This record gives sequence, C-alpha cells and structure tokens, in this order.
Amino acid sequence: MDGKDISLQKYMAFLATVECGSFTKAAEKLNYSQSGISRMIKDLENEWKVTLLDRDRNGVYLTSEGKSLMPFAQDVVHSYERLQAEVDGLTGLKSGIIRIATFSSAATHIVPKIIEKFQKDFPGIDYEVLMGEYSEIEQWVSEGRVDCGFTVLPPDGDFDTISIGEDPYMAVVPAKHPMKDLQKFPIEEFGKEPFMLLEHGRHEVIADYLSQNGILPKVHFATWEDYAIMSMVERGLGISIMPKLILKRTPYRIKAIPLSVPLSREIGIILKNKETASVATKKFLEYVNS
Repeated sequence: MDGKDISLQKYMAFLATVECGSFTKAAEKLNYSQSGISRMIKDLENEWKVTLLDRDRNGVYLTSEGKSLMPFAQDVVHSYERLQAEVDGLTGLKSGIIRIATFSSAATHIVPKIIEKFQKDFPGIDYEVLMGEYSEIEQWVSEGRVDCGFTVLPPDGDFDTISIGEDPYMAVVPAKHPMKDLQKFPIEEFGKEPFMLLEHGRHEVIADYLSQNGILPKVHFATWEDYAIMSMVERGLGISIMPKLILKRTPYRIKAIPLSVPLSREIGIILKNKETASVATKKFLEYVNS
C-alpha cells in the first residue's frame, strides 16, 4: 500500500475489513499491521462522524451507516484500480491485475486455458478470480467489483457480451445403466425414472426443456451443486441432465449420452462496457477465442 494517498488507504482498509470479516485477515490481505487497519478505520469514522463497523468476538459487521457509505468507497477504490490499470497498459502491461468472475465449470475448464496463453505474453499480470452464481457474477460486473465475468448468455442485465461457444446438455446415467450404450438418450425416460434436477438460480433451463417437451420428471433431488448430482447418479439414485462442460474429467462412474432432443447453453463473457475496460482487460479478451 506504499505510495497510495492516505485517504485511499483508509477506503481500502475499510473494504478489505468488510470483505474479510476481521481486522486480522484484512491486515494480511493488504500486507499491513492489524493496529494500522484498525486505526485507519477509526480515522474514517472520526472524519465522517459515523460508526462504520460493529465489533464483537465473532468479527466485524457493517452498521446501517456503513452499508450506505460502502458503495461510494468502492467507487473510489475501483476508479483508482482502473486508473492504475490504464497506467500499466501504457507502460507495456508489465504489471497489473485482472479481476474475473466465473462459475465453477468455466473456472475449471475455460478460464485456466485463457490465462495460460495470456500469461506467456504478459507474465507480470496478476489475477483475482471470484466464484459465484450467474446473478452474483452479473452483480459483480455491474458494480465494478470485477473487470469481466464468465457466465451463460444472454445475461439479465445490460452488458456488453462476447460469445465463447455452445455447451450441449447431456443425459447422465449410472455407468451400468441399461441404456448406457445408446447413441441418443430418449428424453421420455426422464418421466419414468427418479430425476436429479440441477438448478442454477434464475436459469431453469432443464425444467423448462422437459416441460416444453411434455415431460413431468419425478424429481427426487434438486440442487445447484454439480458434484452432488453426479454422486447421486453414480449411486443409482436417479438420472439427470447436465451440461457437457461440467462432465469433463469427472471422477464419478457415470455415463454422459447426447439427448434425443438437443439442448444447449451459450457460454460467454460479460463486461460493463468494452470501450471503458482497462487496457489489460481488453488485451486479455483478445485471447479468449484465439
């Protein structure tokens, strides 16, 4: 934090403490002393004449005043980070950070490949990757918490988008299922056997797909956790429908079969505004489909 304006340091200390839930963890994140973090927040409270945080044995929590002022502190810090990213870009991307939001399967199978290619040309760039659901990813991009987000298109909000490609859904059955060797899995079966429903917040793609095809599944288990579904299917507790990307290199004894009536999702990247994105982010995006 050396070299930054003292007010900016205080804002960063405030945000880090809220994010980490303690002065100790915030100090570790910012490479500062715990007493220094505590002092800077106390200075802010004195300057603004409000109490920003409540403190108890379990950690620290935002007060109502803190909740009201936190977005403004975020704006200041994010503006500084964008400014620094531009400076880094003008000096040849020798340093800087790209903040990325993503969902789990993209974090495992898509994001690392892009970073690997980008890192070869720009080894001085660092990365922060936040994992979340689609709605959280959109919120983080909208707030400026991250530079870009990997998600399913189209998004709910007003964003600039970049398509990566289609990800087909597959029927998922136990490894010894009687229909494991079929070239196409008949979707009628989803109305006959116990069904494990994968849900991802506002995206009810699978439920809508079955309904549109006149199938009422016997839902025995519903969750947003991919691995829980695969474990249930492996144990013969039911069958499911899951995106192909999730099923790559799975350790579970299951079989993925194309659906007799195709279904897919479009994976892409969202940005608040392509034109105002940092130089590092713009350069990173050039590697997405390369």
